Amino acid sequence: MTTVGYETIVVERSGGVVSVTLNRPERKNAANALMWQELLATFRQVARDSADRVMVVTGAGGAFCSGADITDPSGVGGEPDDPHLVRMRLLAEVMLALHQIAKPTIAKVRGVAAGAGLSIALGCDLIVASDNARMSEIFARRGLSLDGGASWMLPRMVGLHRAKELAFFAEMISAEEAAAYGLVNRVVPDAELDGFVDDWARRLAAGPPIALSMTKTLLDNSLSTSMAQALEDEARCQAVNLNTEDTAEAMIAFASKREPRFQGR
Repeated sequence: MTTVGYETIVVERSGGVVSVTLNRPERKNAANALMWQELLATFRQVARDSADRVMVVTGAGGAFCSGADITDPSGVGGEPDDPHLVRMRLLAEVMLALHQIAKPTIAKVRGVAAGAGLSIALGCDLIVASDNARMSEIFARRGLSLDGGASWMLPRMVGLHRAKELAFFAEMISAEEAAAYGLVNRVVPDAELDGFVDDWARRLAAGPPIALSMTKTLLDNSLSTSMAQALEDEARCQAVNLNTEDTAEAMIAFASKREPRFQGR
């Protein structure tokens, strides 16, 4: 395992799995300007590093992320006297960098995930929550509208009317409620959370990187394309797959009755 030292996050790599831990437990991992900058650098690095096959995002100290740290005078980033629009566009860069990672990402959520912290979780491909997790689109209680991509992600995940309910009332919901709404994939007992996510991450890291990347892109584009275009996109992606060493390896492994060993080529 290798560990990269940052001030507000901990980045660990092992067997193709990158674990990114938000590490300000004294603030329930509220994201200050430095954390946003460190996340941006990390997300961009994971996107371009072929050795990184899966990314897990979690929080230290029993919380995921309580949102943006409103006590930081720099806000999301930049200088304290920068216009708010300039600083908010830095948040947009972080969330877009997360969204554009063309490999599987998992949010491992225990404790609170609120506001922009919830947006980080929703920005991952899969969300596994502890049974003690609590989530809120807290913005309205702070006199704010949605940010961090929540206005785009929520309706796609739970439907327009449910999204409006979550945003307008800004209530804290339990992990079980989040699962019923379609916000999370699984809810597991807290003692089993680490093992469950590790199993999913290892299985994905052992999968075919090229095929998983294209599958992610196809699904992400599905709500903004026609059936005809989706079929054409699938055909192009499958043509690429059929010319990879990984697909050839999968066929040989199937015939040999063994597990394939994917190399991302």
